[in-house]
Amino acid sequence: MMGYAVFWLMLAQAGHGSQGGQDMGAVWNSHMMEEVADAHHFIIPGLNRVIDLPQLPPIHIGALSVDLSPTKHVIWLMIAATLCALTLIWTARRTHGKGAGKAPKGMANVIEAFVIYLRDEVALRNIGHGGERFVPFVLTLFFFILFMNLLGLVPFGATATGNIMVTGALAVLALVAIEVGGFLHLGPRAYLKTIVYVPEGLPWFGKIPMALIMTPVEAIAKLARIFALAIRLFANMTAGHLVILSLVGLIFMAGAGAGSIKDVVWPAPVLMAVAIMLMEIFIALLQAYIFAMLTSVFIGLVRHPH
Repeated sequence: MMGYAVFWLMLAQAGHGSQGGQDMGAVWNSHMMEEVADAHHFIIPGLNRVIDLPQLPPIHIGALSVDLSPTKHVIWLMIAATLCALTLIWTARRTHGKGAGKAPKGMANVIEAFVIYLRDEVALRNIGHGGERFVPFVLTLFFFILFMNLLGLVPFGATATGNIMVTGALAVLALVAIEVGGFLHLGPRAYLKTIVYVPEGLPWFGKIPMALIMTPVEAIAKLARIFALAIRLFANMTAGHLVILSLVGLIFMAGAGAGSIKDVVWPAPVLMAVAIMLMEIFIALLQAYIFAMLTSVFIGLVRHPH
């Protein structure tokens, strides 16, 4: 993403900035949206080249038409999944293969530390008894989201988690794990009580209105978990990229009209953008952690209603 901004800065310095601050501002705004939005093509800034992704024929299911053509975010999502799998498989072989019984070194040691912390302090601590079976799911969520977040900081890369459809799909998977895990652990009768809420001790004539009032509230609370997980991740990752691109865009706005004010002010936006990018590394880790932690908390709340 920063490489995208740098190439456009080079174009502006080469003379394209003479179009005027208002025109360059409009151009930059359109390219900000191009950077964070999904598309069926890649743009190579500075080379004025567009690479179109293959278009697949849509699949028709009755009146519904499903387009399975790859997009920019889908490509980077697949890259993140591949890198995540290769990294964790490599670490597993270093820690459980020939190196079994020995302390891992280097990157394998770092990843194992993450795994142990997430297992003990996130999954097992929040899910409680029987949480061992959910540890692989929580770990997969964390590392997959982390790779997607970090790839957005690679020059010309894209953040798949900046797409609400991606974060929404992850949230739906988390909701399925939460509710199915709770149903299997509690059984049908006890699980139904997590939706149809009736406090103990109420007389029969009080239970009916209480159930009518609280059941929709409890059902909405379960669905709200999807939005809490999806929108938090989507908004944080998109906002960080927009802030960086907006700071770099100040250079073009300063180039309004003739003069060399742009040559004077450009270091400040660049330094601020670099500082925000360094903070984005921390945010990428933090958002992956929060998603995994909240999923664990929600699983624990359903499995142990008390």
